[in-house]
Amino acid sequence: MNAQQTILINGRELAFNSGETILEVARRHHIDIPTLCHLKGTTPTGACRICVVEVAGARTLLAACATPATAGMKVQTESPPVVVARRLILQLMLSSGNHNCAVRGSDNQEWTAFQLKVQAEDGSDELCPVWGDCRLQELAYRYQVSGERFDATPTRYPMETVNPFIIRDFSRCIQCGRCVQACNEVQVNNAINFGYRGPHAKIIAAGDRPLKDSDCVFCGECVQACPVGALVEKDVRYAVRPWATGKVRTTCSYCGVGCQMDLHVQDNQVVKVDGADAAPNLGSLCVKGRFGYHFINSPERLTTPLIKENGQFREASWEEALDRVADGLKKIRDTQGGDAIGVLTSARMTNEENYIAQKFARAVLKTNNVDHCARL
Repeated sequence: MNAQQTILINGRELAFNSGETILEVARRHHIDIPTLCHLKGTTPTGACRICVVEVAGARTLLAACATPATAGMKVQTESPPVVVARRLILQLMLSSGNHNCAVRGSDNQEWTAFQLKVQAEDGSDELCPVWGDCRLQELAYRYQVSGERFDATPTRYPMETVNPFIIRDFSRCIQCGRCVQACNEVQVNNAINFGYRGPHAKIIAAGDRPLKDSDCVFCGECVQACPVGALVEKDVRYAVRPWATGKVRTTCSYCGVGCQMDLHVQDNQVVKVDGADAAPNLGSLCVKGRFGYHFINSPERLTTPLIKENGQFREASWEEALDRVADGLKKIRDTQGGDAIGVLTSARMTNEENYIAQKFARAVLKTNNVDHCARL
């Protein structure tokens, strides 16, 4: 190896590219450095300090997500000082909010009072709405810490529930800034940012207004980026648990971009949608792709063909319905010509289905009157 382009991480000599951070080099070589604030593809901030590592010769621990790799650098990712620092940071986070993920080991009156307070503010007697899907909880178990070392801080801001798609629970926000970066750097909507200072800091929309009255387009990028329970889909909160669902990878059919998404399926019904970290969307989705799935299981969907007779609809078999349509279209084509027929397809259909539709229109119906309606 070229000594000018290598770095030692936990005793392993690893090659790196110019401009890479310690975190990027470690992840590329499958070395785990935990993070909370780091969001792939955005400017690293080092805000949470969970990714701190020990670098030989450095006076303090350094944030791996924001420290460039340099030739000859010697890094330890799980040394005693690093573990002590991470445990302290996690303890501070767990004590500053309604993090009732049961990592508190005691069963005394103080814990009972805390849990009753959380239940009253949550409006639910269940544990955290993202139990089992929370990065803070994972790290708390990993480093065996709880929030009892420091005095609990009071809830400064009430939960925001007036938005149509997203619940904002400020009592569980850890100020990591991932939602801000997702909004401003990934989606470039610039709808939210940090507001106020010190202990009163809060993620706000312009004028500290609810999201429904702001520039938010409800793409849900912030929800997917949130590592804790501060941002949760309204219909999912307390209703969907990760261990009760299965994932199905599919392609969004709302437009022709071809965004990849993961459907969370429970009891043969889609209960949640996440953007898949794959091309072309790389995890991002629009408001329709992320939240517009309820029609799938809607009781108003037609499941049987209907034929209108004497002003009333009656159910029919597929054979009867298709024969009726074929006979009608053939009669119009033969008597009035193909220009008397128009074909509407849907933007929700796949490119292949739309191609078949236009091929049918031109080759069979003898018409070039083909268009699509985005509302179909």
